[in-house]
Amino acid sequence: MASSTTTKEIDRELPPLLRVYKDGTVERFLGSSYVPPSPQDPDTGVSSKDIVISENPLISARLYLPKLENHHQKLPILVYFHGGAFCLESAFSFLHQRYLNIIASQAKVLVASIEYRLAPEHPLPAAYEDGWYALNWISSNKSEPWLMNHGDFNRFYIGGDTSGANIAHYALLRVDQLPNQVKISGAVLAFPLFWSSKPILNEPVEGHEESSAMQVWKFVYPDAPGGIDNPLINPLAPGAASLKELGCPKILIFVAGKDELRDRGIWYCDAVKKSGWNGDVELIEVEGEEHCFQIYHPQTHNSNNMISRIASFLV
Repeated sequence: MASSTTTKEIDRELPPLLRVYKDGTVERFLGSSYVPPSPQDPDTGVSSKDIVISENPLISARLYLPKLENHHQKLPILVYFHGGAFCLESAFSFLHQRYLNIIASQAKVLVASIEYRLAPEHPLPAAYEDGWYALNWISSNKSEPWLMNHGDFNRFYIGGDTSGANIAHYALLRVDQLPNQVKISGAVLAFPLFWSSKPILNEPVEGHEESSAMQVWKFVYPDAPGGIDNPLINPLAPGAASLKELGCPKILIFVAGKDELRDRGIWYCDAVKKSGWNGDVELIEVEGEEHCFQIYHPQTHNSNNMISRIASFLV
C-alpha cells in the first residue's frame, strides 16, 4: 500500500528566523533550547526559580539570586528583557540562563528575566504590554520572598539586549507611572533595536528597504501605525515622546563593530545627549564583534570586559 505524506502550506515566513503555516503553526529555526531553573548553578553558585506574574495573559519570569553573604543581604534589582527580534528566544532558554547566571554572580544583583509573549502568535504591541505589566508587578511586589527579603528597591535597574533593549527604552518613558514611587536607578541597553525609513550615519542607502530590521518589524507588527516610522521602532519619529523624558539618571549603551544595528545605537545615544535629558549616558563600542556576542560567547575577553562594565554600572 502506497504511503502518503502531507506537506503543510506556508502562509508567510521571515528567513532565516521562522515560518508560519496556514494551519497556524509556527516553526522557529533559531533560538536555544529550554532549560529548567537551578537550585544552585555549579559554575556560579547562582540560584534560579520561575514565577508567574499573570495568568491571563500568561506572563512569567525567571529570578536569579547570587550567593549571599548573610540571610539579610539586600541586592540591586535588574529587570531584564531578553532579545530575539520580538519573535525568538525565551527567559527560560539555555543562552539566557547561562548569561544571567554570570551577570547575577559578577554584579551581585537579583535578576528578574521577563518571559513576554512573542510574535507572530502575539503581534506587537503585546511584548511591550507584557513588559510594562511585569515591571509594575515587580515594583509593587510585597509577597515574592526573594524580592521582599533580598531586593533593594532603591537600587532598581532595567535593561535588555536588542529587542529587549527597545522594550526597556520605552519603559523608561513611562516610569513616572510606576507604583510605590519606585525610581529607576539606570538602564543597560545592549545593541538596541531601532530603525527608520531613512538610513542614518554610515548605513548604506542601497538595500535599506530590505534590511533585516525592516523585515523583522513588518513581520512582528504588520499593522503598526506609521510602519517603520512608528515611535516604538523609531524613537525620533514625528509624534514620538521626547527623549528628555527618559526616567532614570544614567544609561549605559553597548554597540558592536560588526553589528547592523551599530549606527542605531550611536544615533540614539547622540539624540539622548541633544534632547536636554538631565542624566549621564555612556556609549561603549566593542570593535570587531557581532550582534549579542556576549550571550553567545560569554567567556571571551571582550565578553568578560563587557560583563565587568555592566557589573560596575549596577551598584
